[in-house]
Amino acid sequence: MSCPGILGKKIGMTQIFRPDGQVVPVTLVKAGPCVVTQRKTPATDGYDAVQLGLVEFAKAKNVNKPAAGHLKKSGADGVRFQREFRLTPADGDLKAGDRVLVDEFKPNEKVDVIGISKGRGFAGFVKRHNFRGGEGSHGSMFHRAPGSIGGSSYPSRVFPGMRMAGHMGNAQVTVRNLEVVDVDTEDNVLMVKGAIPGPNGSYVMVRRAKVRA
Repeated sequence: MSCPGILGKKIGMTQIFRPDGQVVPVTLVKAGPCVVTQRKTPATDGYDAVQLGLVEFAKAKNVNKPAAGHLKKSGADGVRFQREFRLTPADGDLKAGDRVLVDEFKPNEKVDVIGISKGRGFAGFVKRHNFRGGEGSHGSMFHRAPGSIGGSSYPSRVFPGMRMAGHMGNAQVTVRNLEVVDVDTEDNVLMVKGAIPGPNGSYVMVRRAKVRA
């Protein structure tokens, strides 16, 4: 049985030493245990996917009735965070009630990590989009201004998607092709090289990286 991914919680960052003495920055992810809450098939849902739930022993009062009824079908208790993973012919035949553990991942494997980035509130052009800004002296009046955002006579409007000041962060971010440095099967901890999105304690999806030509 093989699952394309697993759900977890970001613990924080640290560093470990390789046998050759190299220092490697890693992010610790409390990955699993997860349970399959639903199996979607082309015959019933139009596509092949598996829905996982992260087992956290959540209180019953924190799970609403529709979610509780959905989880009862698979016998999953204490699940709040659920996400779907698309299945390929190479993946195993998973069914509702199956458990997915961190031991499915091996060191040196490549993974993609999906999470919600830290919210930074309202930010200006320079911070949000790394604009250079203008000169800071000699009478310059263009210190942290955005520059032109559109023509006056034509097109006489601002195009959608123009980079401007606004809400920064708090968006879904995918960091691709991160290396799995080590796997702690006893404590369900996945050690991933580098940084991943979100604050400590936030939920993340860890999926096997897609092979690129």
